[in-house]
Amino acid sequence: MDPLALALLPGIGPKRLQELLEEPDPRAALEERFPQLLEKLPEALGQAEAERQRAKRLGLRILGLWEEGFPEGLRRLPQPPTHLYLKGALPEEGEAVAIVGTRRAAPWALSFARRLARALAEAGAAVVSGLARGIDREAHLGALEAGGRTLGVLGSALDRIYPPEHRPLAERMDLLSEFPLGTGPKPEHFPRRNRLIAGLSRAVIVVEAPLASGALITARYALELGKEVLAVPGRPTDPGSQGANRLIQDGAYPVLAPEDALSYLGFSGRRKEAPELSPEEAQLYELLRQGEALPEHLAEALGLSPEAVLALLTLLELKGLAQALPGGRYGVA
Repeated sequence: MDPLALALLPGIGPKRLQELLEEPDPRAALEERFPQLLEKLPEALGQAEAERQRAKRLGLRILGLWEEGFPEGLRRLPQPPTHLYLKGALPEEGEAVAIVGTRRAAPWALSFARRLARALAEAGAAVVSGLARGIDREAHLGALEAGGRTLGVLGSALDRIYPPEHRPLAERMDLLSEFPLGTGPKPEHFPRRNRLIAGLSRAVIVVEAPLASGALITARYALELGKEVLAVPGRPTDPGSQGANRLIQDGAYPVLAPEDALSYLGFSGRRKEAPELSPEEAQLYELLRQGEALPEHLAEALGLSPEAVLALLTLLELKGLAQALPGGRYGVA
């Protein structure tokens, strides 16, 4: 029984999906418990296969709640997504730190978010944010400037990058979404995205946010999940800082400089020096960051022989940047 097809059936949420998959015969269990859905199963099977083919063409992976590679931080959510769409790789649970804030940020906040992300990435953290305008964008850029990893969690499908002007930025980083391919952005999608940001991260840092802000929704999710919440204070008379200031008033750790966040989260002294890469190694590593691939496909993309690519993959493995995966594919370590 195809688990993805079950997940695509209307009314089958994460709890029912897990219950069905625990049965010796999920199809028989579906017929017994939800007979009204049985007639929709052939259509769901077709949708599942089509979605896999579309994801493959786009270089994406579909991660199911039923798989070992599904992130544990999201598995523990009260309502976890049944499946995810991933470009690149997910950060380790203990190294991910979210930086979030308002789309209409003040210049000082944009600059601070970028410096903060750069410092965290240099110290070994993976920066997570929502690829939105304002603070999110600066957080992703700061991490990339440091040569670090950054993950954008979208409120749309991975083939419908929003906002559209961030497509060039999205091509340089890892991306995650729970929305089926072809799904555009909608207001109700962003709180769902925010819970994923909180679930993936060990801590959430709010740089600038008014009282009515999606960043505060992310912070609330983080608190409910027992995660750390930090905030950057702003002028009391500035409406854009009232949300962050209120978080501090309620107990969030104040961040007056990037070093405050590093020290509080235990990243001090953990600076990771990026290994030196040859131009060919760097090109290959960037391809791997876009998604798992077979050596022959990598060779074709780079214009190299398969033997040369295998040699480069071995070097990247020795440097801790690549790993061999089932089916002869390679991905980032």
